Amino acid sequence: MEQRNVEIFGDSILKGVQLDDENKRYHVDNNIDVTMLENKFLLNINNFSKFGCTISKAFAAIEKRFKNGELQCDAIVLNLGGNDCDFDWKAVSERPDDEHQPNTPLDVFSDTYKKIIEYLKDKGIRPILTTLPPLDAQRFFNWFCGGLPEKANVLKWLGGVEAIYRWHENYSRTVEKIAEETGTLLVDLRGAFLKHRKLEHLLCADGTHPNTAGQRVITQGFLEFIEMAKAKGKIEIFA
Repeated sequence: MEQRNVEIFGDSILKGVQLDDENKRYHVDNNIDVTMLENKFLLNINNFSKFGCTISKAFAAIEKRFKNGELQCDAIVLNLGGNDCDFDWKAVSERPDDEHQPNTPLDVFSDTYKKIIEYLKDKGIRPILTTLPPLDAQRFFNWFCGGLPEKANVLKWLGGVEAIYRWHENYSRTVEKIAEETGTLLVDLRGAFLKHRKLEHLLCADGTHPNTAGQRVITQGFLEFIEMAKAKGKIEIFA
């Protein structure tokens, strides 16, 4: 069987960004075993994930590659939503009584995702969606909001730290719903993480980026997805 080409468009999660425990800086340390997946399933995988990527940025990047004649792949994996659901926490802390919108409101996120899926299918490219790995709400708050002068205002606006988890989860559930409505394949990375009893062992100190152990969970999530898809005859691009 011939080698198949797969491209990845997502944010820092699949780019393999981690937070260094010592210098507290972000850096790429990608331990997602792409080479194993390539060799096992006769794939050529190109990763175009970027730190801070939102769904609109991903769509623009995909369209640009097509216009440049570079989008010549069999499938595209999409891991989006983590940055879309995020807020300007500084603005929230300064004006807790105002209405604040995430980077991409949920309805816009859903509509744009469906447009990407339709765009790819029209070009004969199979979209594969992923759910969002869960975050640790307290660590997330401590890292992104803990240093703000008026961090108490963020809690006032949220109503509690766990609201961060629920809001993030809502975007992941929306991805699941989109996959079901459009008949699109879905890799349940969130489910792969939630199988583990101690989520904190899989995440960096910021509560959102998977550490090396978490990246191995991502590898396992993709491996299980491909094996299941093959067994059920749902996808023909995996040898």
